[in-house]
Amino acid sequence: MHVDLNNFYASVECMLNPKLSGKDVAVCGASEDRHGIVLAKSKEAKLKGVKTGMTIWEAKKLAPNLIVLTANFPLYLKYSKIVRGIFENYTDLIEPFGIDESWLDVTASLNILGSPFEIATKIKNEIFEKTKLTVSIGISFNKIFAKLGSDIAKNDEIVEISKNNFKQIVWPRPVEELLYVGKATKRKLNKLNIFSIGDLANYDVEILNKKLGKWGNYIHDFANGKDLTPVRNMMQIAPIKSIGNSMTVYKDLRTPQEVKVVLTLLSGSIISRLRDLYVQTYNIIHIHITKSNLESLSFQKKVEESTLSTVKLTNQAYNLILENYNFFEPIRAIGISVSGLNFSFKQENIFQNKKLEKLELAASSIQKKYGNTKFKRAILLIDKKLSELDIKEEHIIHPESFFRGNTSH
Repeated sequence: MHVDLNNFYASVECMLNPKLSGKDVAVCGASEDRHGIVLAKSKEAKLKGVKTGMTIWEAKKLAPNLIVLTANFPLYLKYSKIVRGIFENYTDLIEPFGIDESWLDVTASLNILGSPFEIATKIKNEIFEKTKLTVSIGISFNKIFAKLGSDIAKNDEIVEISKNNFKQIVWPRPVEELLYVGKATKRKLNKLNIFSIGDLANYDVEILNKKLGKWGNYIHDFANGKDLTPVRNMMQIAPIKSIGNSMTVYKDLRTPQEVKVVLTLLSGSIISRLRDLYVQTYNIIHIHITKSNLESLSFQKKVEESTLSTVKLTNQAYNLILENYNFFEPIRAIGISVSGLNFSFKQENIFQNKKLEKLELAASSIQKKYGNTKFKRAILLIDKKLSELDIKEEHIIHPESFFRGNTSH
């Protein structure tokens, strides 16, 4: 099953402040900035057309009385952990998909706790009793359809998609509702006269592969209910193939300098993880960008010299973006990852200057003792809000299947 906390950030705020109940509320990244982004909204604001990803001024056009709150991520993490603790009463197979969603495999609990629908009802009721938060739950025989079920479900509702009814429930829905079919893929599918999930399921897979590459085969399988990806135990340690981090920024990034500040934050987190895992080298750097119109771009490059320096990794990522992006459209989110990891010790190059890496290692020791935000780089002072983030400790966990392999994000 897939459990999705309804309007999570806004629901937490309204639960803690009853005066907000029944009002148009939006949680944003920067409430005093007209370019701040809506991260979550109350159901009342949603009914007026307010959507996640809108700027504040766009949202206020639709809801003039909108109450704008600045996001409080430590608070949301607290409640996210409480909810995940509740999941553990029902199964140990729990795979988070962001801060407010998780997949659960309760197959082994059926003989003890009842039918899937009964278990989902118990989970839903326990979450409400302990947190006063509501959830939507999708139940199915695979993760893709379970996620679609929770998307279809209304607040505080359960939708079950079975092998017997999925063609009736799933196939008539728009193709973009299928997980991993983004805007760019939707456009390509529409050009092939594929508009519904059923159209995709019944399309010639060989033509899809010619148009979309191997991804065509993946989404064709998904549409036909052939997702075999397991729900991974939270405590299971899988071989790590890449290490990365990403973030959606509280405002659109319009200049290379603004981008470099974010890259510095991300690179610092990645380098720290590389050290924690005793990674010696990597050979590929990957960049993922989401533009302000929510279109995504990805590019990668093989690096001649890997590094355990935040400054050097930042510059590698920065140069890769400059080579591939023109900044005509502002940037909303950025991700960096490195792959081709080597965990074995390597022969040191005695001619290579290691002063910078040694200096950064000393700085890292200070951060571990006093906290990641207590000792920071001067470039981060350009943006006070970003400089206060500790994205290594408060990162978002993506599902294993999202990256098509085992990753550490």
